[in-house]
Amino acid sequence: MIGSGSQAREVRRRQRAERRQWRREHRRPGPPGPYVLLPWLLLGLGAFSNLFQGDTPNPWIGGIGLFAFNSLYIAVVVRGFDKRARESRLTYVLLAALTAVTLGLAAGYGGSWLLFFPLLSLACGTVLRKQWLAVGLLVLAVAACVVAVWHKDSASTPWTLAYGTFISGAVTAALLTLSETVMELRSTRQELARAAVEKERLRFSRDLHDLLGHTISVIVVKSEAARRIAPHDMDQALQQVADIESVGRQALTEIREAVTGYREGSLATELDRARSALTAAGMEPTVRRSGPPLAPQTEALLGWVAREAVTNVLRHSAATACAFVIDGTSDRVRLTVTDDGRNPAAPPTPGIGGTGLKGLSERLAAAGGSLEAGPGPGGGFVVTAELPADASGTSDD
Repeated sequence: MIGSGSQAREVRRRQRAERRQWRREHRRPGPPGPYVLLPWLLLGLGAFSNLFQGDTPNPWIGGIGLFAFNSLYIAVVVRGFDKRARESRLTYVLLAALTAVTLGLAAGYGGSWLLFFPLLSLACGTVLRKQWLAVGLLVLAVAACVVAVWHKDSASTPWTLAYGTFISGAVTAALLTLSETVMELRSTRQELARAAVEKERLRFSRDLHDLLGHTISVIVVKSEAARRIAPHDMDQALQQVADIESVGRQALTEIREAVTGYREGSLATELDRARSALTAAGMEPTVRRSGPPLAPQTEALLGWVAREAVTNVLRHSAATACAFVIDGTSDRVRLTVTDDGRNPAAPPTPGIGGTGLKGLSERLAAAGGSLEAGPGPGGGFVVTAELPADASGTSDD
């Protein structure tokens, strides 16, 4: 029992050490907290000492001013590290009050009280930004120098006090701005990473929809053809079964390629498959092609269009014929797929209806092309895809 208790304590100790290590490794760098600026209040110890040693006239006024300065300084600094609070009107009111108290104490007492100017500059560095920061620090540095020259009893030379006042606020603002920029860049990088993941998920789901929808439609059509032919012509039925096996094997290969992201389509291959599937379904396919050779990326995109169009014809159309027309020029290429069916599932007006056509529309739009689908003027259904002749400069996704 003693050994078991020691082992349990050792396991808990290791778990705590692992959690601490994980927190150290995943700690997000960011702007420091407001407490890093609070120790600078020790610059006011000289004024505090003069107050208690009786070297300050009107000590009650000095004590109230010292309390007011410290309270306002802490409030302004704490609010300056919160962006929403920093930009509120209350913060600027508190900063103005801190400025008035600083000027009053420095002008009234001089000496060590002049060191409140650098502290006021630190507070300004946490609140002010851009041109307001530059103007505020310049005015504050000049005011510190003028008051120091007027009193002639500053703890340091007037020019040193003015320089320290200006540089204190400038360095504070620069460090905070840099830290906030780092945080924004980190947040942007995480957003981009999430967007990339979502984009890849969309690509993968779209590929699977196009691949499996077409393949299953072809398998169903060929299975029905084999069932109809088997009682009359067993050899022809076996040929249809062999085609089903070939389609299934090809689908497995394409799915593996889609998973690894290396699938390259071919318009010619898709047209050959379309002829076979349409013929097995009792439809008459025709293909007319003109124009120069197409770029590989354009071929791949048009291959996806042909695949999706044939899938829709097989699923939803009662057509007897389906025509593929490819017209190409040196600048643009167009693929038109037309069937003569009634297509009861088609939308009443031209548009992009199903999930597959919507996905294809996004693909083509990313490549500088367009996709239209809808009932034809003489009946049936028409799918028209248009692309640049060379879409290789654009990625599929």
